[in-house]
This record gives sequence, structure tokens and C-alpha cells, in this order.
Amino acid sequence: MSDMMYDKVIKNIRLARPNRTGLQPTDVATKDGKFARVAPGIDPATAKEVVDGKGLVAFPGVIDAHMHIGIYRNLAEDAPTESKCAAMGGVTTSLTYFRTGQYYLNKGGPYLEFFKDMLEQAGGRYHVDYGFHLMPAGEEHIEEMPDIYDKLGVPTFKLFMFYGGYGLHGKSDNQAEFLMTKPNERYDLAHFEFVLRGAKKVVDMYPEARDLISVSFHCENPELMNAWTRIIQEERGLNDMEAYHLARPPHSEGLSIVIACYLAHAAGCPNINILHLTSRESVETVLKMQEAFPDVNIGREATVGHLLLDLDRADTRAKVNPPIRPREDREFLWHALMSGKIDWVVTDHACCPSELKFDPVDRNNVWGGKSGFGGTEYLLTGLYSEGRKHGLSENRIAELLSFNPAKRFGLWSKGDVAPGLDADLVLFDPDETWTIRAEDSPSAQGYTPFDGIEVSGKVKKTFLRGEVIYDNGSFPGVPRGEYISRKIRK
Repeated sequence: MSDMMYDKVIKNIRLARPNRTGLQPTDVATKDGKFARVAPGIDPATAKEVVDGKGLVAFPGVIDAHMHIGIYRNLAEDAPTESKCAAMGGVTTSLTYFRTGQYYLNKGGPYLEFFKDMLEQAGGRYHVDYGFHLMPAGEEHIEEMPDIYDKLGVPTFKLFMFYGGYGLHGKSDNQAEFLMTKPNERYDLAHFEFVLRGAKKVVDMYPEARDLISVSFHCENPELMNAWTRIIQEERGLNDMEAYHLARPPHSEGLSIVIACYLAHAAGCPNINILHLTSRESVETVLKMQEAFPDVNIGREATVGHLLLDLDRADTRAKVNPPIRPREDREFLWHALMSGKIDWVVTDHACCPSELKFDPVDRNNVWGGKSGFGGTEYLLTGLYSEGRKHGLSENRIAELLSFNPAKRFGLWSKGDVAPGLDADLVLFDPDETWTIRAEDSPSAQGYTPFDGIEVSGKVKKTFLRGEVIYDNGSFPGVPRGEYISRKIRK
């Protein structure tokens, strides 16, 4: 065989590319894990293998840029099942938020040591490519930020604003125990400022990474949440999903957005991301902050959970932080998305097993279970199915799920279908209607808040670097996901 032959030709697809209009009838050829040619009429005789795309819609491999693999289970145990979910959903790259402290690896210490354990547990277990965002929990982590970028290839950091006085599931007065930091350190507004200044230092040391280095914020205020939780839970005795929304109110989210944006401006940090926007108030606030601080590039994220679920269609399976909101907030999120005010969509996937998710006495008591749920397997389908009701185009979906997160988070070889990029591709049947059932997912959590929702559009095949990792219900081969360093190579 000639060395010029392609490894694979995928024929007869309708390609949805970002920043284009309409679907492009074409074939694609791959070689050595990369797209080699995108054009109609590629001769099948030039390839070692030919795949019939059967006229399906093809998307670039989806990037789920906000996941929590390894939060409730050991990373080595969580990665195989939950990355299968990702492949099932057309996701070819997973970015997981990780930190020291309780949950995750349940240990503290410097990231230059901690990261070795992360890579050891992840290696050979992911079915999709993967990377990490890291949370600087203590002063030693701020000092490490240049090395985290330079030596570990991690340019993106995260702050959970509510940890300063509120734990993952409720009130917490012992920050040092929860975050496993030194007893005299505080995780507070001053810490947030110095993390942002740490990011600015990385930019100063590596100016070529100015558009890459960013700090992401989970925006909720602990003082407001503590006060409102006491009122809603203790004084009013409410315990349903609406109670959880009231106890973590939208203005808590909005206030934290203001603080995050102002601190970024004061610190000279050029890029921040406001994660999982949930409400009209939070969206309008972040847009006002972008006007107020044009020197800060503020990325805006929504989750498929907040776009599909609201208080009229959610029970305690959907307990998550920030909470599921009323229907009018969900509709406003769609308004913002359709008007270009949302930059990317993710899942915030966190496999929370049933035994942790629900109160052991009363399954409907929202206070008794832990927060978070999976859903990466429904990311593309969910956005497509609900999006068609709002007039969302396939090209815009490719931007929200592939191109924009690739550009924002330094996934240089991902995000589009073009020669030279990784041959990550999704074959998608836009006309197949089906009902989401937990038992059809490979996830270890055993339930889904999307259970029973009828959706249109289904992933049929997922290719990672030219190889099939999901094929209509099966997962061929061994896990082939690789760790992606996102350091810019000069």
C-alpha cells in the first residue's frame, strides 16, 4: 500500500462546521489521527478503511469543558465509566475541575506532587482525551501557578466562591479541614484576589499565553446562602427543590459575579470565566460587568442541565450547585444563548451514586443528599433537541460545544473539522426520537434527572483521533484517551 493512502475515509456526511452557514455535503479523510482532507467525492480506493456516513449530520468532536470526574468516587474508578458516557454523548475531550482537599483524592499538598497521583489514576482509563482545571486552595498553590502552567500544562484555574464559610453541601466553619490547607490560611475574598494576581503573574512570565490563562468562578455567596438556608430550612421547614433554589438565591449568584469581575479588574487578570449561569439575574449581571470592565475578557457558560430542567420538571435527582431555577429563568437562558450572550455549553458532570444522592429516610428531602449529577452522555442531544425548538442551528451548536471551548481553553488541535486537526468526529442522526432512560447509560450513578424526557437526535458513532470509540451502543477497543498539555509551545 502507498504511504500516501489515507487511514480512513468517512463518506456521505452532512458536516456542521462552526462559523459557517448550513450543512456541507462532504467526505472526510484521516491519516495518523488527523483530518487529512475534507472534500466531496474522495476516492474510497485511497483509504485502508471506508465508513459509510449514511447521510448523517457530522459534528466536530464535542468538548465538555466542565466535568468533575473523580469527585465522589476514586478517579481511577470513575474515569472508565464516566468517559464512556462522554463518548456516548459525542464528547471526545473532557476537562475536569480538580482540587486538593476533601473529595477527589482527599489529600492536600503542592500540585506538583498531587498532579502525579492524578495522572497515575487517569492514565489508560479514559475513553476520551482529557485535561484538568485546578483550584489554588492555599498560598503554596498561588506560588505554584507559573509551574502549574509551565510544567503541568494547566493554564486554567478555578475558585469556588462559596467555600469561604459554606461547604460542598452546607454550612462549614472549618475551611482548613475541608480544603486541607494550613490552619492560619483563609479562603476568602483576599485569597481570590491573590489567585487573580497569580494568574496575572503567569501572563507576565509567559506573554504568549495572555489569551489562554484564565480563572473560572463558581459564583455563589456563602454569607447569603447561610442566612437564607437557615430561613428556608429551619424557620420555614421547606425541603423540596424550590426550597433549595430559595436557599441559594439568584442574587447570591449575581453579587458574587460582581465581586469576581471587580477583583479581576483590580488584579489586572485579563481573562475570567463565569461558570454555569442559571438565572436572568446572573446573566444580566455578567453582561453589565463586561460593560463596566472592558479590560477583562469574561467568558460566559451555561450547562445543559439548566437549559433542559426547571422547577416544574425536576426532583431531588437534579440537586446541583447552583440550583435548578424556575421556568422563566430557564427560558431567559435560552434567550441569552440565542442572542449570542452564552459562549459555551457544558454539563458539570459529576457522578453522584444513588447511595449518596438521596436522603436515606426521605428520598424527596432535598437537604439529605449530595449535590451534582451526570449528563455528559446527553450534552449534544440535549442541546440539539431543545435547541431546535428555539431555532438553534447546527453550526451554532458546533461553536458552543466544540470551537468556542477549544479556543478558550487551549485545545489547539480540537474544535473543528479541518486538515491538520485531530480527527475527532461525531455522526449524529437528527431525526431519531428516543426517551432518556438511566439504564441505557454506562454511568455508575444509577439514575438521571433527565429520565423520561423525550428527545430528538442521537449520537450514532464517535471518532477520537480517527478511531471509533462509540458505535451505536458499544465501546470498541480499550480506552485510548490521552492527557492533553495545554502549554503553548514556542
